[in-house]
Amino acid sequence: MTLTDFAPVSFNKRVPIVDMLRGWALLGVVLMNYSDFFSMGAPDNYKPDVFNNILLTGGSILFASKSWTLLSFLFGYGFAVLMQNTANKGIDTNSFFLKRMFWLFVIAFFNSMFFFGDILKDYAFLGIILLMFQKCSVKTSLYIAALLFLLIPLVTSLVINFTGPASFGILAPYFPLYKSHSLLQIFWFGLLGTWKGQVINLNCTGTVHTVMFCCFMMGLAAKKAAFFENIMVNKRAVIKIWAVSLALLIVIIILNLSLRKPALIAKYYNPDYWVVLVTMTFTTASLCWLYVAGALKTFFAAMQSIGKMTLTNYIMQNVISIFLFSGFGFGLALTQRIAAVWYYLIALLVYVLQVYLSKWWLKYNYYGPVEWLWRQLSYGKRLGIKIKN
Repeated sequence: MTLTDFAPVSFNKRVPIVDMLRGWALLGVVLMNYSDFFSMGAPDNYKPDVFNNILLTGGSILFASKSWTLLSFLFGYGFAVLMQNTANKGIDTNSFFLKRMFWLFVIAFFNSMFFFGDILKDYAFLGIILLMFQKCSVKTSLYIAALLFLLIPLVTSLVINFTGPASFGILAPYFPLYKSHSLLQIFWFGLLGTWKGQVINLNCTGTVHTVMFCCFMMGLAAKKAAFFENIMVNKRAVIKIWAVSLALLIVIIILNLSLRKPALIAKYYNPDYWVVLVTMTFTTASLCWLYVAGALKTFFAAMQSIGKMTLTNYIMQNVISIFLFSGFGFGLALTQRIAAVWYYLIALLVYVLQVYLSKWWLKYNYYGPVEWLWRQLSYGKRLGIKIKN
């Protein structure tokens, strides 16, 4: 096998709308992750004023859990792309992907040192399971996704009844580590937080992983159906998905508001993640509709740039958070010194800077630096990164 077999995918073969959606998801990730630090630093009796409360609620409705579910959907899509590309190159897809997920675990370990809410380890773990479904047809993938969708409320209720709802309380005993001026202790907090808050927490290993895998299968089906590759042809399908998801969202909201005892229903069949997934689908369909209509071209181009370096930009957001929020840096999460709105503004500033950095980097390189490192480790070869003029 020659080095040309490992050549990067040419820019004209990339699917722009997929990179754009990744960029949108990263916007939600940085907004929600940074607003979590506001909750970490707030006293138990703190109540934000009306303006900040509206911002926090609005951000939660639009982005909370919708971003990582969208990234999960796109991971399933990317998995199918990778399987197709490696098969075309004559590479053993199973062994290659297992190696790729191993190195993603390693990257996730280091990322967890910077951020206790790392999601890469979950993708690596569930990605291995996804291998068993790689040959599923579009219909089979959608049937499995539908089955998981129906099971999610049951799993959610069982987990909450057994462990209680997810909260920052589980990490409270370890907050002093994050307040430390020692970088090593802050890294230890990140690893402990990941272990206690996610790895051995059923709210993650039970509920979140079920939701993630449902999204994986939806993304797998989307690639097998070449949905995004033919997005212009599929405009009617986009509009139909938009209308159905909007109708479902309205029905779910009305039911939640009108039922006399919604808490009793939630105890046995909690529909919270249905709201998340339907909202994510509605938002994604809205973005796709705007895209095929030719609207917001500058905005979408910016998101496309940052989305081409999803892994690098995600990790960069977490590294920056150490300097902003921990005791090693400015300590903005240690005491309630700034209003909630500033966490959003800081996140937006970081995101905008990443847009410009991504544009600059991609002028000269095929990949983001972390993507390039991961690719080399996966193939076990020294690969080029510079664009040849």
